Amino acid sequence: MASTTLAAPGTASRPAPNDDKRWRQVEVRMRRLGHRPDGLIEVLHTTQELFGYLDDDALLFVAESLGVPPSKVYGVATFYSHFSLKPQGLHTCVVCTGTACYINGASALLSAIDSALGVKAGATTPDGRVSVLKARCLGACSMAPAVVIDGEVRGKVQAQGLVSTLEAL
Repeated sequence: MASTTLAAPGTASRPAPNDDKRWRQVEVRMRRLGHRPDGLIEVLHTTQELFGYLDDDALLFVAESLGVPPSKVYGVATFYSHFSLKPQGLHTCVVCTGTACYINGASALLSAIDSALGVKAGATTPDGRVSVLKARCLGACSMAPAVVIDGEVRGKVQAQGLVSTLEAL
């Protein structure tokens, strides 16, 4: 991230990283939230929904626009598993690794994905089709092991069935 001075909350001294029209939507979201630091997570969600991930320019723009230190923005973006700092594949598979899912076979799911597709958690297949992520908890413990494929929660997942689903994407 480049070093620049922070703007006071409510004033964006830094122009958008480029002339992409999606930045206007990010700016509208910040304006609706009053350019207040407590809107950070919501602004990051909006930015990622529009661009697919959060790069250094996006993090710095949000930091300066909300008057939040870049280190805090980066900390929030890396703390929550929902946020990604690199482009994702066309499809995503999030494997829950919380206690219930772990006990019921989450590690076997990750191993099967790695063996069949050649991709570890946190990475994307070489063809860019599937990104595999881990989450500490999906809140679907009664369905353990659980995964989220392209936003759809699936429970009591078996390794071979998951691999077949991902290969078909």
